[in-house]
Amino acid sequence: MKIHIGILGLGTVGCGTLDVLKRNAAIIAPRAGCEIVVKRIATKHPDKPRPIEIDKSLVTADVDEILNDPDIKIVAELIGGVDPARDYVMRAIAAGKSVVTANKELIAKHGVEIIAAAEKAGVDFLFEGSVGGGIPLINPLRESLAANRVRELLGIVNGTTNYILTKMTREGSSFDDVLAEAQKLGYAETDPTADVDGFDSMYKLSILASIAFNAPINIKDIHREGIRGVTARDIEYAKELNYVIKLVALARQHDDGGLELRVHPALISAQHPLANVNDVFNAVFVRGDAVGDVMFYGRGAGADPTGSAVVGDIIEAARNLGVGGRNRVHHEPTHAPHIRPFSESKTRFYVRTQVPDEPGMLAQIATAFGQHGVSLESIVQKKSHEGIAEIVWMTHDTSQANMDSSLAAFEKLEAVREVSSLLRVEGN
Repeated sequence: MKIHIGILGLGTVGCGTLDVLKRNAAIIAPRAGCEIVVKRIATKHPDKPRPIEIDKSLVTADVDEILNDPDIKIVAELIGGVDPARDYVMRAIAAGKSVVTANKELIAKHGVEIIAAAEKAGVDFLFEGSVGGGIPLINPLRESLAANRVRELLGIVNGTTNYILTKMTREGSSFDDVLAEAQKLGYAETDPTADVDGFDSMYKLSILASIAFNAPINIKDIHREGIRGVTARDIEYAKELNYVIKLVALARQHDDGGLELRVHPALISAQHPLANVNDVFNAVFVRGDAVGDVMFYGRGAGADPTGSAVVGDIIEAARNLGVGGRNRVHHEPTHAPHIRPFSESKTRFYVRTQVPDEPGMLAQIATAFGQHGVSLESIVQKKSHEGIAEIVWMTHDTSQANMDSSLAAFEKLEAVREVSSLLRVEGN
């Protein structure tokens, strides 16, 4: 038995997918229960040189040769972005084709609509490669952990920012210098906005949270901050306090069912498993009521890791076609979640301030913190220059609202010349 597939897109992931299909064809066929045959590959640039050998007779610039071909039963959408990817995916589903994708932005913005369309059409819509590259995340959340009430997801899901922060930590370099180096090495895009400003992590968190909590997650409900404001000075202080700084994606369900959704840089205890996730690697820490704590770790991007995940989904879709069923746990987000306001989120804080090096200044700041419900854990002073001292304050758990009120009060104090940095502490 043969099952024909079509591939949309021939970039890094498309080439990785084709390479895995060809390299491991001998083991893929028995696992899929059929021979998987690539019938057509659509790309805007058919003649562009590729890093792998490709049968040029399969390549076309006309997407309709895939979408309108009744012999093609599975479409792998590997273009990226929303337009025209959404249109192609919806057309493929309407034509009765199963769809596999690694497109996190598409799923984050239109996943509920696409999943509903696939359910109605009775076809598969699979997206393991959309989060964490080759790390198995989607299927374990959807199937292996289906018996659990997931309490918390805490992850490092962007390799570019993790590489930058790792280099800054190891070398004491500035953000701008490491970003420039990452761009030269190809780890960061020419326009790094999606990565360094947290958009990529936000898309991935919305996907993971929607599965973990079986609820449609709107990216507008996720608080997002990037890493541009993280300095070598902050990393130095974090080391001395026995922490590392990571860009984390966090989803937490409280006892009342409310969801807390955040992406931002945070201090992570050096003893936490995520603290040792370095360079371009990703990891997601999951806490379930039955399983307890588990962590998934591996390469979060790249041709082979993401190609591995895409081909795994193709195998599942092909197997389902062969047996005439869809043997997986049903997942279609149906109930609107209760999203807690960001102001209600609670955590510990790291606050770095510039203060006149004079008697009574620290007391003014400590009093302002106390008046707004912020309890202090420790105070660190490392240097004084030209009459200005740099003070780091570590707080106990407090709400974002309390911290915001404290910062507003600081604007009226002569004791605070500048709040140089504000970071949260997570993963205790």
